[in-house]
Amino acid sequence: MLALVVAAFAYLCFNVLAPWQLGKNHTTQERNDLIQASMDADPVPVTSVLGSNAPKKSDEWRRVSASGVYDKSNVLVRLQSYQGFPAFMVLTPFHLDDGSSVLINRGYVKASEANQPPTLAPVPAGHVTIEGRLRLRQIAAEDKKPVFESGYWQIYAVDPIAVGGILKNNLPSGYLQLSDGQPGAFAAVELPQLDSGPYLSYGLQWLAFGVMAPLGLAYFIRAELRERRKEQPAVSTSATPTPPTPADKLTDRYGKRR
Repeated sequence: MLALVVAAFAYLCFNVLAPWQLGKNHTTQERNDLIQASMDADPVPVTSVLGSNAPKKSDEWRRVSASGVYDKSNVLVRLQSYQGFPAFMVLTPFHLDDGSSVLINRGYVKASEANQPPTLAPVPAGHVTIEGRLRLRQIAAEDKKPVFESGYWQIYAVDPIAVGGILKNNLPSGYLQLSDGQPGAFAAVELPQLDSGPYLSYGLQWLAFGVMAPLGLAYFIRAELRERRKEQPAVSTSATPTPPTPADKLTDRYGKRR
């Protein structure tokens, strides 16, 4: 039974737990590489990387620019946190000069004392040019449906498709995360820390556990067998008595022959 448990544990280490952590390390490192590459790149027009099709994963975090006018409708992302306080993200469609639209994540606003949305400042009037980073669509869990509360539609993820459905606006699946100090920006969403986190070390630890478990079982079995050998009774090594000869039988108890 113990052998089956150890075999199952080793299988999980090599085929589930270690690949899970190493996969997260690969994803994080890939994201960091994209962000790092974007640091020295000039912004490109958002229309060059965001068309009618879904944006490529390799284009995420690219610096982009957009020119046009803000829509006057806002959708909020609920259950957010900013500097340790309850907050909302503000999502607003932006109508580009070519007639298409893109969703803008304008950043955080802190919730009121009753955890309700604050009064939002109006969007900048007229034609503006903004800069930010291209992001891929987030998808909320199926049970997290949009709700209308406190005068705003509220959703649980930055999902341009969901916003487009609410506002009856045709929006591509990618969106623009507004940089700090841009027209219409609130508190900017910060970039992730450029480190890989503990995932690589966790993955290596699970691989080590997968190796150590069978070795530990083998050591336990060997030790058990050694103890059992020690507990076995010793085999007598004395010589087998020699049966008496006919002459011996003739000697009486006094040592005299009959």
